[in-house]
Amino acid sequence: MSYIDYEKAKKLGEKAVKAATSAGKNPNPAVLDELLVGAKIRGEVNLGLVTIPLDRIVGTANAGRSSSFAWNFMPILEKETEFAQKWSVLCDAHMEEGIHDPIKVYEYLNYYYVVEGNKRVSVLKYFDAVSIPAMVTRKIPLKTDDPEIRIYYEFMDFNRKTGVNFIWFSKEGNFQKLLEETGTDMKAPELTWTDEQVQNLTSAYYKFSKVFEELDGKELTEITTGDAFLALITVYNYETVLEMTTAQIKEATSKMWEEFLMLNQGTEVSVAMNPPEAKAPLLKRVLGTTEPKKSKPLNVAFIYDRDPSTSDWLYGHELGRNHLKEVFGEKITTLKITTADTEDKAVEAMEELIEKEGTRVIFTTTSQQIEASLKIAVAHPEVKVLNCSLNTGHRYIRTYYARMYEAKFLSGMLAGILTKTNRIGYLADYPIYGITANINAFAIGARMVNPDVEVRLEWTTKKDEISREALYQSFFRDGIDYISDQDMITPRHASRKFGMYRLTDKQPVNIAMPVVNWGVLYERLIRMIVDGTWEKTDAPSDEKAINYWWGLSSGVIDVILSEKVPSSSAHLIELMKKMIISGEFEPFSGDLKDQAGGVKCKVGEALPIEEIMTMNWLLDNVKGEIPVVDSLKEKARSIVELKGVRKDEVEDTGAR
Repeated sequence: MSYIDYEKAKKLGEKAVKAATSAGKNPNPAVLDELLVGAKIRGEVNLGLVTIPLDRIVGTANAGRSSSFAWNFMPILEKETEFAQKWSVLCDAHMEEGIHDPIKVYEYLNYYYVVEGNKRVSVLKYFDAVSIPAMVTRKIPLKTDDPEIRIYYEFMDFNRKTGVNFIWFSKEGNFQKLLEETGTDMKAPELTWTDEQVQNLTSAYYKFSKVFEELDGKELTEITTGDAFLALITVYNYETVLEMTTAQIKEATSKMWEEFLMLNQGTEVSVAMNPPEAKAPLLKRVLGTTEPKKSKPLNVAFIYDRDPSTSDWLYGHELGRNHLKEVFGEKITTLKITTADTEDKAVEAMEELIEKEGTRVIFTTTSQQIEASLKIAVAHPEVKVLNCSLNTGHRYIRTYYARMYEAKFLSGMLAGILTKTNRIGYLADYPIYGITANINAFAIGARMVNPDVEVRLEWTTKKDEISREALYQSFFRDGIDYISDQDMITPRHASRKFGMYRLTDKQPVNIAMPVVNWGVLYERLIRMIVDGTWEKTDAPSDEKAINYWWGLSSGVIDVILSEKVPSSSAHLIELMKKMIISGEFEPFSGDLKDQAGGVKCKVGEALPIEEIMTMNWLLDNVKGEIPVVDSLKEKARSIVELKGVRKDEVEDTGAR
């Protein structure tokens, strides 16, 4: 009998017990009966005979056999025991014929707890087997807002559609994303995977998991192997990964290691609130302004998903591109792509720009282009790729945005001063990061000068929303006299309904225009590259992404006031602007409550910048709500699913 193998397994068990004890952890397998004390179970489902992954078997159903094993299911009883003899006999049987008899388990939160067959599990784990047949009974917990349970409900839906049970994620939404990345038709009414689809995923996942473990991926304790695998196929495409050899997967995984490190830190973002000081190179400061020898122009590209003349957002970026041409002249060349309306088109366009045009700096101008940007950045480390989005954590690209909420605060103050009805309106488009801060800042500014003011919020992207013209008429009937609307004109559909204006039964009267001068931002970023300070302005750690979020103090944000604004009001706005620039005043400070009455900020305090970036609630003087994804028009869903502040009705955002 295999007493030698038992001794080896026992030593592994003793080592595991010692390590767990030193770390203050349970040295034995978990016991399901103990875990379920106080848990609310909705019911049980018999899943029948299922092949289950051995690495998901973590415990026993009851405490009876738990003390015979270390937490890793290696045996710890002495070799003279009957237990050791049976283990050794089973070991011999496995080496001769293999273990085929199914065990019996409970599944709870995608972990398995053995009812019958503990020694079979132990022997197979000793031989590093991948899976074992089992009769499975699933215990279903009551659905709550607990993140693990919410992820588990996503898993159950994924498992029902695919039959796959070996992959797990640490974040909500990733099971859905995996289906999308694998090309699954989500519109199919009764979706089930074929055997070939399951085999393809199994092969690719286990090849990656071995590589990931070889590279010490298990040391990244805050992410799962599934999280890392999803990141890999997002960048390299699932079909490409299926064709990769183990060596190619190892090379690709090594290239993406900083991304995994950052994921392990919770995709923490290092926010740069102001541009770095512009400094001339040392040689130039010492020797004067002698013109250096002309070098090849820096090729800079802008990626748009449509013609900028059809979008107020893209038109602002196109003005920024033109600003670069005026400022840098022959030192740079700029190109634009206006047809990158899908991820594949964006990737193809950027690949062509790099290969044929020698492009070395790429600005992607919408958050939907984030994954295309990441793919290009990983494939071309020699190219600097920047994406216009907020609170986006990817190590290989930098992101940039503008603190428009500072300008919205000032225009809100002005609306609060000028309103005769104490009712002002706000039209918003996408409920994404940054937009909620803009709405709340506007409401804070209005209330600062007028405590009785109320802000009515409407969204132009809701699928059941009436037309813009009907919204204006509704505002007018409701006694709303001032409105905050889109920030800039759309050239192809020019209108006076932009910025903050007075609503009348005729033409609107423009009062203030919060502006983003993207040209200033792009100029500062290009100067960082040209003067050699790019690397010095990186995030302080390899485990962080960097996001430039510049505001009034950088000159990127401003508010243009109409001559119709009374001089005393204009003076007040200018004074407050200077206080924000100097840091003497922060709009998100003092007593702030959400619509449910929850205290978000106390007197004498200010909200941390991270909370402003991820704000998912509305101020108590805002009348309206933050819409969820399902309530939006189709064209808005992709961006909201990616960067939205509310995903579904279960989330408590303070918005009512």
